[in-house]
Amino acid sequence: MNRRNETKIKKALRVYLVMGSVNLQSGKDPVDVLREAVAGGITLFQFREKGPGALEGEACLALARRLRDVCRENGIPFIVNDDVDLAVAIEADGVHVGQSDADASRVRARIGEGRMLGVSVHSVEEARLAVQAGADYLGVGPIYPTRSKADAHAVLGIEGIRELRAAGLAVPMVGIGGITADLAAPVLAAGADGVAVISAIAGAPDARAAASAFADAAPWLRG
Repeated sequence: MNRRNETKIKKALRVYLVMGSVNLQSGKDPVDVLREAVAGGITLFQFREKGPGALEGEACLALARRLRDVCRENGIPFIVNDDVDLAVAIEADGVHVGQSDADASRVRARIGEGRMLGVSVHSVEEARLAVQAGADYLGVGPIYPTRSKADAHAVLGIEGIRELRAAGLAVPMVGIGGITADLAAPVLAAGADGVAVISAIAGAPDARAAASAFADAAPWLRG
């Protein structure tokens, strides 16, 4: 990764919203929530349509396109979780995969060098393998306990990020898992380039205010 791209990715990771239709308060439209979050200051969006009641087939594709269009209108990278076929079909800006999803090196080969690749990691070994496979950034966590992902790994705490940095891993990193606005600053101070959130924004009564609170809690996110 060249330094210019690395700097661009670090900026994109600052306030990273992960969301699907299942993460919203009842009756809310994902597109409306995304627009509110964009207005509040999110810098990257990941479409993660998983869990009980998740959309499938054409319904999932249609929603992905609508959300992608919102991101394009606002110059925000649009990432798809796990589903490489969907990402390619709608020309997403990248793909994010977990340790139990598709092999990162194969995903990189499929999406090419022009799209962003994120990989969830929970240890130094996983992080090094992800970088070797072509990851542009690492999702590290869960930092705190979370209810948003039923398959969440054991809690790492901010020490997990410190450990990766101490091991010499300079790749862009975003902390995820149970992060609220009042817990964002310690995550960044530990070495993360940004914070990724699901319920703290997607499940909030006011997504715009919730997104803005993360930058208010750590002012340098707005830089």
